[in-house]
Amino acid sequence: MRTATVTRKTAETDISVELNVDGSGTYDNQTGVGFFDHMLDQLARHALMDMTVRCAGDLHIDDHHTVEDVGIAIGQAIAQAIGDKRGIRRYADCTLAMDDAQIRCALDLSGRPYLICNLNMPTQKIGTFDTELVREFFQALSTHGGITLHIDQLHGFNSHHIAEAAFKAVARALRVAFEVDPRTADAIPSTKGSL
Repeated sequence: MRTATVTRKTAETDISVELNVDGSGTYDNQTGVGFFDHMLDQLARHALMDMTVRCAGDLHIDDHHTVEDVGIAIGQAIAQAIGDKRGIRRYADCTLAMDDAQIRCALDLSGRPYLICNLNMPTQKIGTFDTELVREFFQALSTHGGITLHIDQLHGFNSHHIAEAAFKAVARALRVAFEVDPRTADAIPSTKGSL
C-alpha cells in the first residue's frame, strides 16, 4: 500500500493528513469549512484515495489559510505516497460533465509543478465559500505534489457545479495516473530514469 501521513503546523493552521492512494475512496475530512469538506470528499471518493484530513485554522480571519494549507499538505502526502513513481501510469486526463458544467483535466505526475486553471465561476461565493479559493487549493496541490495540472472549463453557469466538476475531474485523472501499469510495473515512467 502506498500511504503517507503529513502534519503541518503554523501560526495559521494545524493540519494532519492521512492518505492511501491504493484505497477505496473512503474519507473523513473536517476542516471547519463545509463546502471545502464536500470538495475534499469528492476528491477522495473519485480518486479512490482513502483520505482523512483534520484542520484547525484561523477561520475567524477567513478560509484562505485553511484551504491553501490543506492543499499543501495533501500535495505533500501524494508525493510521499507515490515515492519514486516506479510503475505508475503518470499521465492521465478526464473530461467530466456535471449538469451544466463540463470540465477537462489533464495532468502529469512529473515532479515539475505547473498549474493552468481556467475556471470562470459567475459568483464570488458558494454559500460562504470564496470561489477564488478553488484555484488556491489546486495551486498548492500542484506545487507541493509536483503535479503538472491543467484544468479547463468548457461549459458552466452554476458555480457549485463548476467547482465540484473540477474536483471530480482532477480526482478521476489522479486515479488513473496513480495506477501501476502492469506492462511497466518495475520501471520509472521517464526516459531520464527518474522523476
